[in-house]
Amino acid sequence: MPRRRRHTERHFTASDTVRDIVIGMSDGLTVPFALAAGLSGAVDKTSIIVTAGLAEIAAGSIAMGLGGYLAAKSDAEHYASEQRRELKEVAEIPEEEMEEVAQVFRGYGLSGEQIAPVVHALSERPQAWVDFMMRFELGLEEPKPERARISAATIAGAYIAGGLIPLAPYILISKASLALLYSVAVTLAALLLFGWIKGKFTTAKPLRSALQTALVGSLAAGAAFLIARLIS
Repeated sequence: MPRRRRHTERHFTASDTVRDIVIGMSDGLTVPFALAAGLSGAVDKTSIIVTAGLAEIAAGSIAMGLGGYLAAKSDAEHYASEQRRELKEVAEIPEEEMEEVAQVFRGYGLSGEQIAPVVHALSERPQAWVDFMMRFELGLEEPKPERARISAATIAGAYIAGGLIPLAPYILISKASLALLYSVAVTLAALLLFGWIKGKFTTAKPLRSALQTALVGSLAAGAAFLIARLIS
């Protein structure tokens, strides 16, 4: 008798982390790139551009990280608020809550005879009942307690990593006009690679994602450069 092959489920479970990396890296690549390009159109001293770029990376990473922290805390507070409301409704109006559970299962095509024992079983386990309503009625997943700190650190770290890429040529080359050319080359390559990887982790096509990411970064840098040129 042939041995049955064990089926292994392989699902991607780091969507929150990937989202944070995408947020931090995309802004980190684009904003300092646009700033450096804009300053290159006005001055030819790389020391000024590097100083301004590092200051922007520091400020941007803190602002982005804090934004991620507050967003994650807000999600946790919203979940806790909805959970308290569901607990109260399960205790005070159980018949209405049981009907809501039944409606969820009707949406999957189950009959009343099939639904009744499931609803009864859930009604005897209040915490499981509330967890069910949170997920299937409200579409909410319970945030992990450390989510806010991890989100802040991930976004800030990704922003710093992305921001140093367009700034690196200005650190290594003393002439701003020459450093700009190298910055454009390495940043476009980074944007294309980042967009490709982002597409691999999402439903977007990798090539399309790569081109879109590079286009956004190029437009931002080009606009900043032209404005600086016009002003100077």
